[in-house]
Amino acid sequence: MDTKFVTFIHTFSVNMTGPYKYHYRPWLGSEKLFLEFISGVDNTSFLTDILDALKSITPNVIGYPEACMSDDTIYLIDSLNGKFTLSKSTWGSASIFADDNQQCIDKINNTLIEDVRFKKIEVDYNDYKK
Repeated sequence: MDTKFVTFIHTFSVNMTGPYKYHYRPWLGSEKLFLEFISGVDNTSFLTDILDALKSITPNVIGYPEACMSDDTIYLIDSLNGKFTLSKSTWGSASIFADDNQQCIDKINNTLIEDVRFKKIEVDYNDYKK
């Protein structure tokens, strides 16, 4: 079989897992930024895909905070850029935040911009002011 064709098929199938769409925006009434995933989160490969996309910062799931009474699965993740939290809802949304490490969130955003599986949807920061 032609290796160029096999490479094309592999690339095409990898790209078909996205795009996951997300906003890079402030919390309502805050200056702190986070990533809000708005599309594709229900895909069974979302967690694998996001960890793969962030492999340059070596994400490592280190645990879960105390159980909470919600429909969210919360992952505490350590990386070369510090710790962050990934929260995934059963309602088809997810978010990544690191209250005390905005540089980490910025690095994650810049990394996802470079990955074809993820598409950043621009928002107006003024919409999130008090």
